[in-house]
Amino acid sequence: MSLNLRESGADTHGNDCLVADPLSLPLLAVRGLRHAYGSNDVIRGLSMSLTKGTIGCLLGASGCGKTTVLRCIAGFEPVAGGEIWLNGQQVSRRGALVPTEERRVGMVFQDYALFPHLTVAENIAFGLRDGDRDARARRVDEVLETVRLGGLGDKYPDELSGGQQQRIALARALAPRPDLLLLDEPFSNLDVEFRTQLSVEVREILKHQNTTAILVTHDQHEAFNLADEIGIMRDGVIEQWDTPYRLYHEPATRYVADFVGQGVFLPGTVLAEARIRLELGVFQAKPSGWPQGTEVDVLLRPDDILHDDASPLQAKVLHKAFRGAEFLYTLQLPAGGRVLSLVPSHHNHAIGERIGIRLEIDHLVAFRREAARP
Repeated sequence: MSLNLRESGADTHGNDCLVADPLSLPLLAVRGLRHAYGSNDVIRGLSMSLTKGTIGCLLGASGCGKTTVLRCIAGFEPVAGGEIWLNGQQVSRRGALVPTEERRVGMVFQDYALFPHLTVAENIAFGLRDGDRDARARRVDEVLETVRLGGLGDKYPDELSGGQQQRIALARALAPRPDLLLLDEPFSNLDVEFRTQLSVEVREILKHQNTTAILVTHDQHEAFNLADEIGIMRDGVIEQWDTPYRLYHEPATRYVADFVGQGVFLPGTVLAEARIRLELGVFQAKPSGWPQGTEVDVLLRPDDILHDDASPLQAKVLHKAFRGAEFLYTLQLPAGGRVLSLVPSHHNHAIGERIGIRLEIDHLVAFRREAARP
């Protein structure tokens, strides 16, 4: 996403600022960010941006640097290189740091960070500085209603469930009307079922408030439930920043293809006219410039393999996982390759049974085999 800048200058406080069309300017812009702990580079030239009202997510395995990026955006960590801009103002560069309290950033932590000796209302009001006492009380009641916990202002945190405490933490972060909300693994202390429910509810709340937010998580389901745009992080860089749909169906790298969703790779060979031969047949691919005969690995998702009793192509059931409405079958192809298939659960086939399958590939994704090897 381009910044569409016309010129740069300084604000009345001496801070660098951007002069641009407000409608085209990202609310958050991170450019070439670098961060290190001693000689250990944690973030290596990372760039991203968010427009107002967008929910973004940094998704990756533990240790990839996603929480460090969040801390740099919040102003908790200095940067070794690059820039961070908020609302057209440069807030971080090497040797310069706008304090956290001047960034208009809200934060929701993994452990809620509520004060146990304060009531719910007092916790929410803690960060409110503007207005008189009555105005602050009205704002507390307003955000309690927003997070669907109206009437609980007199309770203490230990009287609430984990999900309610997390909503209180969200209400406290939203109360000062921040320009940007940062969520650091906010649902990791909750059980899986409630985590899914709460992530959907939080998205509804943020969208209703037109709040710009960025989430950090290692949980794909959480990221897909909550975010409009997701950056897949690996070793301090973003491998791909895209919509959930495109990350799943059009991964830009082998790592993203492996990390997002489920799937397997089958070996293939490039033919003329951008076609690829697999053991399951010949399929059309997007033009890649690869010469004929190039060996590739083709990504097949479980939804690419359809159960079809009328199909002459048979596969052997090696394993099945019951998922309520569906089975996830692991199938062995005639030449020995393995694929996954999602099948409605009323098709309850036994291990070792052979079933008919056919391919329906809307997005054929392939990677050169040489490049795919570590």
